[in-house]
Amino acid sequence: MAQASSDYPTEPVHILFVGAGAVGCFYASRLHHPDKNIYVSLTARSNYAAIVASGVSLQTHSFGSYTFAPHAVFPSVAAAVPKSSSSSETSTSPPAEGWDYIIVTTKALPDRTDDAALIAPLVSDKSCIVLIQNGVGVEEPYRRRFPRCPIVSGVTVVSAEQTSPGVIRQNRWTRLSLGPYGDGLSSPSSSSSSSSVPAPHPSEEEKLLLLRRGRACMHQLAGWWGALGGIRDAEVHDEELELQAIRWHKLCINAAFNPTAVLSGGRGNAEQLTDGELRAHVRGVMEEIRGAAARVLGRPFPDALASPDRIIRSTERNAGARPSMLLDWEAGRPMEIEVILGNPVRIAREKGVQMPRLQSLYALLRSAQRVREERRKGGKL
Repeated sequence: MAQASSDYPTEPVHILFVGAGAVGCFYASRLHHPDKNIYVSLTARSNYAAIVASGVSLQTHSFGSYTFAPHAVFPSVAAAVPKSSSSSETSTSPPAEGWDYIIVTTKALPDRTDDAALIAPLVSDKSCIVLIQNGVGVEEPYRRRFPRCPIVSGVTVVSAEQTSPGVIRQNRWTRLSLGPYGDGLSSPSSSSSSSSVPAPHPSEEEKLLLLRRGRACMHQLAGWWGALGGIRDAEVHDEELELQAIRWHKLCINAAFNPTAVLSGGRGNAEQLTDGELRAHVRGVMEEIRGAAARVLGRPFPDALASPDRIIRSTERNAGARPSMLLDWEAGRPMEIEVILGNPVRIAREKGVQMPRLQSLYALLRSAQRVREERRKGGKL
């Protein structure tokens, strides 16, 4: 694992977080340092009024309680689009010179929205796109739409929640893994994105340039998060496959416990492990992911990544935890089914690898969501 760089900018750096949920607000608050020329802004929706009025109130395990006042807060992505330099600019206007970093922390729902198209007006030649999202294959729609833009892929393990609009509680964990994204492993058909943008065919030289630019951006961000923000475990991975291995490894948690929580009738992660059959099922999903990932990536998970036994022991200690997919199901919100279940099944299948356990979870959960939505609409299947 490479070392991050903490060099501070001599000119203003403008960073926009797209998504002001718990994860976005927490990491944005640790990156905002106006005294070092680093200015962080947010796009917010349901919590926009609260953040404009009082900032973001954070109650954290790692850094105590404090208030984060973003440089600017925008009610939509459209409102954050930079205007021409001839327009009147205020302290809360989008930067006329464009965004240096666009960090996407929204839920990844490629079957519902084309987020790459949504952020397109924000992206300029100077921009780097950073994706801190769950699942695998999340980067492909962005690479297809922005073939010459550096992309940094991020995986986080952080226990945080928004207890009320603009109020964030971080309970434990702040691990953040970052890596450059070139063209990944998936083919154009492996993602369930709604994008109709044709797949680019960059040359090998262009791919190497993209990776070099992505690495430089990754080291810069990790350095600021670490030296200025106190995020001690912001890890950088110079090799693209290293970060992709971490993405697949996190499926051992998200794809094993999250859909099982919904399909088992609402049982949290630790509670699932008290049931012998569910415990065997969860372990079986983890082992299937480990086996498939080794063939998809061309290498097994490194020893440093937790084994199924270690994940299970850790989960048993976190009694009461309820995964976000279950919370979304109970609230009637769309679930991250495609990036956590559908994409890995499709990517593996294209490599000649079958994932029957994951495919079953995917088919059942997708059907359950569709049936419920159709019934709410009063329609027919």
